[in-house]
Amino acid sequence: MGNFVVSARKYRPTKFDEIVGQEHVSQTLKNALQSDHLAHAFLFCGPRGVGKTSCARILAKVLNCQNPTEDYEPCNTCESCQSFKENTSFNITELDAASNNSVEHIRALIEQVRFQPQQGKYKIFIIDEVHMLSQQAFNAFLKTLEEPPAYAIFILATTEKHKIIPTILSRCQIFDFRRIQVTDIVNHLKSICERESIEAEESALHIIAQKADGALRDALSIFDRIIAFSGKQVQYDDVIRNLNILDYDYFFKMTDALLTEDAAAVLNTFDEILRKGFDADIFINGLSEHLRNLLVCKDPQTLKLLEVGEKLQKRYAEQAGISSKTFLMTALNIANDCDIEFKMARNKRLHVEIALLKMTYIQRATQLSELDMPAQVQQQEPTEKKNPEVIAAEKSPEPEPIADEKVAEEPPTASPEEKTEEEQPVKEEKPAQKVTTKHGVEKVDLNNLLAEVKGNGDANGEEKVKKLNQENIQSAWDDYVLQVDSDSLKVTLKNAKLEVVDEQIRVTVGSKLALDTIKVETGLIEHLRKELRQKELLLDIQVDESQKPEIVKPQKPLDAKGKFIKMRSHNPNIQELAKRFHLRPDED
Repeated sequence: MGNFVVSARKYRPTKFDEIVGQEHVSQTLKNALQSDHLAHAFLFCGPRGVGKTSCARILAKVLNCQNPTEDYEPCNTCESCQSFKENTSFNITELDAASNNSVEHIRALIEQVRFQPQQGKYKIFIIDEVHMLSQQAFNAFLKTLEEPPAYAIFILATTEKHKIIPTILSRCQIFDFRRIQVTDIVNHLKSICERESIEAEESALHIIAQKADGALRDALSIFDRIIAFSGKQVQYDDVIRNLNILDYDYFFKMTDALLTEDAAAVLNTFDEILRKGFDADIFINGLSEHLRNLLVCKDPQTLKLLEVGEKLQKRYAEQAGISSKTFLMTALNIANDCDIEFKMARNKRLHVEIALLKMTYIQRATQLSELDMPAQVQQQEPTEKKNPEVIAAEKSPEPEPIADEKVAEEPPTASPEEKTEEEQPVKEEKPAQKVTTKHGVEKVDLNNLLAEVKGNGDANGEEKVKKLNQENIQSAWDDYVLQVDSDSLKVTLKNAKLEVVDEQIRVTVGSKLALDTIKVETGLIEHLRKELRQKELLLDIQVDESQKPEIVKPQKPLDAKGKFIKMRSHNPNIQELAKRFHLRPDED
C-alpha cells in the first residue's frame, strides 16, 4: 500500500499567490512586508477550510526566509524554509487551542516567548481555534499579547470571532477570510485534474463545488472520494449518485409540469423522487433553489448570481423565458411556507403535495384576477382626477336664452339638474337651492336650514305633547321582552305591572331583586324612549309590599320535655301510659 496523501495536504498552498479566493488578505500581508509595517499580532477569522492556517504558515515562513523573492514570497529552498517544511523549525510554534486551552498551556507558551530565536529574525506562535481558550487562559495571555518582545509575532486563527473577548480583539490586526466562490473552487479542481491526468466533466466539478459550500478543503475531500469511486473519469452521474444529490433534471421536469398545469405529472414526479430515497424536505429545498435560479435568470444584472455550468445556464435561461415573474415569486413563497411548516406537519408527503398542487394552478388564478381588473377600473373611473377645464365644462354648460328677470332671480351657479329639482317643489314655498363647490360639498342657505330645523322642532314638540296610555307602554314593553335573551330577565319583565302616573311609567315588581335587575337594564329605558318618542321618559320602579313573603321566624329545637308535651297533645294515650308506668321526660 503506497503512501497516499489527501489532496487537501498534497496541494496545500506554499505561497501567497497559491491561496485561492483570499486575494484581499494575501495582498495586504505582502504590502505590509514590503513596507515593513508588520503588526505583532494577527487574527485570521472566517469559515472552515478557506485558508486561515495555510496563510498563517506562509506568513511565518516568509518572515524567517533567508532569500525571499522580490514579490515577498518564501523561496522554499533555504534552510529555514526546509526546516519548516520538515516540521523541525524551532522558531515556529503551533498550538491547537481546542485541546490546549487551560491556563497552564498558555503559561508554558509565554515561557517560550522569553527565549530569543536561535536562527532567523522572528519567533512566530500560531494558535489555531483560539476561541476555545478558557476565560482564565485569555486573561493570562493579555499582557504578553499587548507588549510582546520585538522578535515575537502571534498569529491567531478562529472560525468563531464572536467568542473571543474584546480585549484580545483590540490587541490584534484582524483579517476576515471569505467563503470561496464556486468558480474559484472549480478552477482549482481543474488544475488538480490536469496535474493528476484526470478527465472530469465541468458539471461534475460544479456539483462538488456547490456541495462544499465555500470551503475548499471540503471540496478537495469530496474530490478524493469521487476519484476513489470513479477512477480517472469524473462524470456528472457518478457525482450525484455518490453524493446522494437530486438531479437537476427532476426540478426542470417538475417546473415544466407546473407551468403546463399538469397535476398528474407533478404528483408522479414527486412520487418518483420519493421512491429513489430522497426526503421530501430535501426536494422542497432544492425546488426553492431552482425557482430562485430561474428568477435570477430573468434579469441580466443578476445573472452573475447563477453559479452553475454553461449547459445548465442555457437550460435555466430557456425555462426562465417561459416563466413569468408572478409565477416564480408566488411559487417561491409557497415553497418557503411549506419548508417552514414541514416539521409540524404529521403527513409530510401530503403536506408537500398540497403545496405542489397550489403551485400548479398559480397561472390560472393570476389570469382570473386579471380578468376582474377591468370591472374594478370601471368602478374607479368616476373618481378619477380630471383636468379643471374639463370639470368646468361639465359643470357649466352653455345656458339657453332666458328672460332677464329670470336670470336675476336664479343664482348663476345652479346646474341644469338642480333647476329640474326646483321645478318640482313639494311645498308651496321655494326650497333652498343647492350649490356644489369644487370639492363636491353642497352649499346650504343658513336661513332655510334654520327654518327647517324650527319646523322639525315643532313637529317633535307635537309628538311629545301626546299623552302616554296603557296600551302604548305595554306594547313597547312587550317588544323589548321579545328581544331579551336571558330567561330570568324575561320572567322578571313579564311579571312587572305597568301604569302611567304623572306622564311617567310606574313599574311595580314583587321583590327587591327584581327592582335591581330592571334598574341595571339600561337598554330598556332607551327602547321605551325611542318607541314612545319620549326623550325625557323616566321609570318609577317600586316594590309591591303586599307581595312580600311573610318572614317565618325559626323555632327553637324542642327538648325532651317539649317533645313529650307535643306528643301528648296529639295522642292522649301517651299521658295515660306515663301515669301507669310513672314515666317522665329526661331534663336536658
